Amino acid sequence: MKRKVLGFSLAIAALALPAAAPADLPQGARAPQFVTQGALAGKVFNFTLSAALRKGPVVLYFYPKSFTQGCSIEARAFAAASADFKAAGATLIGLSADTIQTQQLFSSKDCGNRFPVGVATPAIIDAYDVTLKKADGTQTGLSSRTSYVIGRDGRVVLAYTDMNPNQHVTKTLATVRALRQRRR
Repeated sequence: MKRKVLGFSLAIAALALPAAAPADLPQGARAPQFVTQGALAGKVFNFTLSAALRKGPVVLYFYPKSFTQGCSIEARAFAAASADFKAAGATLIGLSADTIQTQQLFSSKDCGNRFPVGVATPAIIDAYDVTLKKADGTQTGLSSRTSYVIGRDGRVVLAYTDMNPNQHVTKTLATVRALRQRRR
């Protein structure tokens, strides 16, 4: 009897957990253009993907919710590596469905004023196919943890989805460095 109750409890718990679908923008796909509000060091500005791409590749990482454990870990890891991304010629920005007021605080506290975070509108989340869904398929209104590297030509070079934040910096930085090597 204990086994059945435990099994039933685990099944119910699994239904409540969000499930991230793999990113559907494959390598080589044209990245959807967007403009959104961003914050850097608490200051609000407009971020335009096309303008950022004129400077070089863009590391665009989506995260579910500011100030949650995994998202704070990921933001701090990107902040620690921000000089490496800059040295490789890449623009770094994080996006979540949080409000611009939340992003202002997050950009200072967990991003250490080193890189911007912006508002992932529902249209941006849909365009990048990063909708976080519960196990039963219902939408959460949040984005999955997905990192994209977008080449200067506006095409996806890397799409990496994993709710564990640990490899996002490593994978995106390696991709940006490889792009830099190809340009030489």
